[in-house]
Amino acid sequence: MPTRHIIGCMTGTSIDGLDVAMVRIIGAGLSMRAEFVRGLSRPLGTLVDGLRGLADQRPMTAAQIATLAREFALLHAEAVAELIQASGIGMSPDLIAVHGQTVFHAPPVSWQLFNPAVLAAATGVEVVCDLRAGDLARGGQGAPITPLADWVMFSDERESRAIVNLGGFCNITVLPAGARSEASVGDIGGFDACSCNHLLNAVARALLRCEYDGGGAAALRGELHADALEDLLGVLASQSRVTRAKSPRSLGTGDESVEWVSRYRARVPGENLAATACEGIGQTIARRVQDCNEVGRIVLAGGGVHNAALVKAIAG
Repeated sequence: MPTRHIIGCMTGTSIDGLDVAMVRIIGAGLSMRAEFVRGLSRPLGTLVDGLRGLADQRPMTAAQIATLAREFALLHAEAVAELIQASGIGMSPDLIAVHGQTVFHAPPVSWQLFNPAVLAAATGVEVVCDLRAGDLARGGQGAPITPLADWVMFSDERESRAIVNLGGFCNITVLPAGARSEASVGDIGGFDACSCNHLLNAVARALLRCEYDGGGAAALRGELHADALEDLLGVLASQSRVTRAKSPRSLGTGDESVEWVSRYRARVPGENLAATACEGIGQTIARRVQDCNEVGRIVLAGGGVHNAALVKAIAG
């Protein structure tokens, strides 16, 4: 069977770092297998303010945006070069796949900022990017984009599974039990659930004076605020109604729920608001999973798995 080495690069909507992973792909099509070889994470450094400003729809000149895209690609090139050297495969990868930074998403319009030519020139490797565009052009939502990959990696003959990605937004893939065949691909479910790290990081920046609540430590010390929790559950429920509608849409720009933080930042201590945010998000995610057909196992993924308070809320 053919074997290829592919590097994938991802910066999530939370804009809190760059993850780069090398995988070994064995086989092709729906029968392929993916094996993790090596990965690394790097901070975005001085690019954070520009990327976040663009995502927040702050006015910028064309020159500023073009410069930001180039510097962002150069950061990818440095990380990819380091990963290739550390991987020990003795060759260049066959392909680099880059998501790009989502700076606007309101289907059918979406923008994943990146300059692929810079990365291709620096590495000498073919680059694919702007992964949502084809689906959007055909009337899709362009998100979530992971369900087929989840099926390749996590589908099981005996057990139905929900793969819950705790990213800037939470999205869920539902994999029914059954044979790994082309026919079963049509039974995959995939949908956005609610705001997640977008909201938690907004609490951290506004009240904890840090980019994110490392490990969920502050939230674990906090106490729930009843009024804020009821309010947040209503906000997140409205997002769920949007993604469940007869013509559902994916979540994106304008759905971040940060207005909720503004309503309570002067009245609720930071640790308590962080705890309340984790609880509201956890309850909302759990309800969305329970709405699916019976699920044998829930697998948590994404940056939010490192937030112990959020994981505890989902488990509870």
